[in-house]
Amino acid sequence: MGASEGVSEVLWHCCGRSCRRCTWHRHGSGGVELPTIANLSHRSLESLPRRQQEVLQATVRHYVDTVEPVGSHTLVRRFGLPASPATVRSAMGALEQRGLLTQPHTSAGRIPSQLGYRLFVDQLLPAPGAAALQLDRELAGVGLQWAALDDLLQHLARRLADLTGLLSLISRPLRPQPQLQAVRLVATSDRLLVFLVQGASLSSSLNLKLPRGIADELPLLEAWANEQLHNQPGGALPWDRLPAQLNRSAGLLRQALDSQESQSRLGSVAVVAAGLGHLLGQPEFSRSTTLLPVVQQVDGAAHLLLGPEPRDPEAGAGIWIGSEHPNTALEACAVVQAPYRTADGASGQVAVIGPMRMAYATARAAVQSVASILQRLLS
Repeated sequence: MGASEGVSEVLWHCCGRSCRRCTWHRHGSGGVELPTIANLSHRSLESLPRRQQEVLQATVRHYVDTVEPVGSHTLVRRFGLPASPATVRSAMGALEQRGLLTQPHTSAGRIPSQLGYRLFVDQLLPAPGAAALQLDRELAGVGLQWAALDDLLQHLARRLADLTGLLSLISRPLRPQPQLQAVRLVATSDRLLVFLVQGASLSSSLNLKLPRGIADELPLLEAWANEQLHNQPGGALPWDRLPAQLNRSAGLLRQALDSQESQSRLGSVAVVAAGLGHLLGQPEFSRSTTLLPVVQQVDGAAHLLLGPEPRDPEAGAGIWIGSEHPNTALEACAVVQAPYRTADGASGQVAVIGPMRMAYATARAAVQSVASILQRLLS
């Protein structure tokens, strides 16, 4: 198995934005804090010796295949590493000090850490296997033979789940949310009517309780909000520029905007899921309640399992590992996700969810293949 020629840089973010929860750390024996995603220097990653790259690659591959910790003798014998077991053992110790490998038990071999998986995915990922290439060839012949979009999505979700052995999710394409153009605030005795104008014939309103003592701020808040929307088209208010004297009343407007966005998303997001049994059958989850929150969300709020949409419309697959994902229900999982777009500007997401011990190259290639075929058929 070939190794990368060098490790240039690792970007600890997903889809062009910083993750909310991507710091990971652990304490080894003796209470020594190991490196974290947040504080590991690029220099230490750039200086990862080739031998350690090879050992990390082999350790990840072995653990993905066997779910067993591995020692130096097994790595040398199975992967033909051009080094003695003692040399490989030394490299494994160095990788553990860097926080890239961990030892689940004192007498056991080593397994990749979340940080080790991240470095592997960003810098050492091999080419996808034959299964992913076969799926790509199979889907190339898919046509619009389904009477309903949901039938097509269900077919693709099942094929994706069967190929990867993971939970697959495909969201229906959604058109971009209309941008906020103007705000109107109307106070009565104890209520506040918030009118949100998103176009000449599109608006919504919310009726909120009006706290005492802030009615006088409302005309100033309305003028500030409309001035910002006029000067900076895009529908987002720059709350960091809010005058301090408007802090109390601004809380009501933010509440209204958050409520309107949540209702809009919940009312329109639909996700097709397949392969939950594959996920429950993974060794990491077979005797654990870790997946209970995930199962509950698949049943009623599967869109929460998808990561943020990429800022770049041409972005490829994004990968979240463990606590990098903003949804805490997925702390023990990894998510591989790719966007697709339709001719009318709508967009959806294709994703697989599994344990951190995942065949990332195959998963990424398969997700991108399904996203590409959807984009071709729907555009």
